[in-house]
Amino acid sequence: MATYTLYYATNRNHIGADRWHPDSYVTKFSDDGMENLRFGIVTVTADDFQVGKYLSSDMQDCGKGNGEDLGGYLAVCAKTAQIDAYQESINKDIADVAQPQAKLGSQAMFADVQSDMENSSDVLLYIHGFNVSWFDAVGSALALQLMLRNAPTKDPKQNVLVILFTWPSDGMALPWVSYKSDRSEATGSGAAVGRAFLKARDFLADLHDRAKQGGETLCGQDIHLLCHSMGNFLLQSALARTFDHTPGNCLPRIFEHVFLCAPDVDDTALEPNQPLAQVDQIARNVTIYYNRDDKAMVISDYTKGNPERLGGTGAAHPALLHNKVHQVDCTQVVHGLVEHSYYLAGNINADIRASIDGWEQDDPRRKRTRSSTLSNVWAMKS
Repeated sequence: MATYTLYYATNRNHIGADRWHPDSYVTKFSDDGMENLRFGIVTVTADDFQVGKYLSSDMQDCGKGNGEDLGGYLAVCAKTAQIDAYQESINKDIADVAQPQAKLGSQAMFADVQSDMENSSDVLLYIHGFNVSWFDAVGSALALQLMLRNAPTKDPKQNVLVILFTWPSDGMALPWVSYKSDRSEATGSGAAVGRAFLKARDFLADLHDRAKQGGETLCGQDIHLLCHSMGNFLLQSALARTFDHTPGNCLPRIFEHVFLCAPDVDDTALEPNQPLAQVDQIARNVTIYYNRDDKAMVISDYTKGNPERLGGTGAAHPALLHNKVHQVDCTQVVHGLVEHSYYLAGNINADIRASIDGWEQDDPRRKRTRSSTLSNVWAMKS
């Protein structure tokens, strides 16, 4: 047996008498409000031999590693996990910045994450999608971390640390009711993620200030963001909240790379004056991964009355995308019943890891081909 640890942030309400060592988190907002964030570490015990089998599994056209099934296995293991939330001591009626003696969970976790980054570890913030319980969220995030750390494209000198943001996704299999509920909760949770972005912005700004004054050495590592499915809808609200609390007309650049995976948003979402139009401002690079055979996107289109989804067809007008934004068609290498969580599979996960490690979009080692007409449009190949 082996233990696997994962940093997390959540606006879910906890279960158990001790909020700092809860039994789990549930499908409702924190009793302290939908923007209240709890930060912590979850420790999962799993059979390392079984984990190794999933990581080495042959996914045919999609390459090595079955992260989706690994996530399912780790979700079961997460039911007996140890949860340790960073303790806080703050006055909820006063802004954080007005409490110099406040003890903040975010500051404690950022300090621990900074220590990990100083040991050559990039950070990837992961926001899950629709119909995901706490246990599923932990399983998927840990699977993502393990897949990225074992990708064949990895830089052996560079590690990747995943931080899970988990919101009260309904976790029920009621196609219409739970989907509408999750969209409402994603909108509310977007404000909480916006708060997290602002906290990260302030923490990074403070590090830069201390470095300039000679009191701190920057680690030189990068922070990235991966949103899956409805997590991209949540990102829209997060950008709006961040913009409202940012001086000037531009968002702060927090991330090196943003990955929009199977995004359950309109296929025009990145166009001017649309909800994700400013996503390029928070990152140096943005990559969209989509699959034309994604059954979840078809359901979102037709049974939910949504327009064409970015995760099903790619951008409606790719020529209008910012030059930082590239899109990758994964249709030819994705197989399975749902074909929705392919960011956890083989070559696509390896392509994400290659971007984290700084490969150029046109690096010949990538398993993808460029469109003959558009320089920002790609297709995965086996």
